[in-house]
Amino acid sequence: MKNDTQIKTIFTGFAALVIPLAFVAAVSIYIFVLGNPANFQGGNNANQPLPGNYLGVMFKGGIIVPILLTLLLMVLTFGLERYITINKAKGKHSVNRFVAKVHQLLAAKNLDEAKTECDSQKGAVASVLRAGLEKYGELISEKTLNRDQKVIAIKQEIEEATSLELPMLEQNLVILATIASIATLMGLLGTVIGMIRAFAALANAGAPDAIALATGISEALVNTALGILTSALAIILYNYFTTKIDKITYSIDEAGMAVVQNFAAHYN
Repeated sequence: MKNDTQIKTIFTGFAALVIPLAFVAAVSIYIFVLGNPANFQGGNNANQPLPGNYLGVMFKGGIIVPILLTLLLMVLTFGLERYITINKAKGKHSVNRFVAKVHQLLAAKNLDEAKTECDSQKGAVASVLRAGLEKYGELISEKTLNRDQKVIAIKQEIEEATSLELPMLEQNLVILATIASIATLMGLLGTVIGMIRAFAALANAGAPDAIALATGISEALVNTALGILTSALAIILYNYFTTKIDKITYSIDEAGMAVVQNFAAHYN
């Protein structure tokens, strides 16, 4: 329980650290990369971007651009973090092969070897199964409980272990889900602000200027494009990781059921 609390603290601290760092990195990219004078006419970022220079066009997207870049960097960072964590949760070897091996060892009543196999496999499935096997071993010689009570005790131990592992797998997914929802809206906000600014400039000029209008619209739409890209990437990663977690959860349920059924079949 102490280790579980420490892990939660680490994940929370990681999220709290990533968000400000992503913002600082995004602002730096906006100022020093997108706003590089070499991207603009006359070497001045107050002028129009050079023809075909998309970095300059993105810079002209306005203040919403660094916010969208922050969201994009967060998606990439948390996506990488979840990928590493979930792959570790699967363990060193094939989960299906591991569960089958433990089932065979239990059928042969090699409980100690089954525990050793869990220690070798590691990961969420192995951790839950290891907890179930510990309770399994304790109840073999227990005389005060009948078989049904012992089976229930093993099930409860596996469920408790599962309840500790699953939150670790789902950590930070809520951030991806939130970004998937707000990135497009932030992009649209940037576009609306850009369009207002473009039409206001035309009105102040006193005469229609097709080039200025086209430039303003292209700059405004940069926000929408960046917002859609960020949102789409967040949705893809969220669904990918959710599917992976569902598979791990199924493997945990399957492994736990195998332990319970084996105990019920071999011990009273």
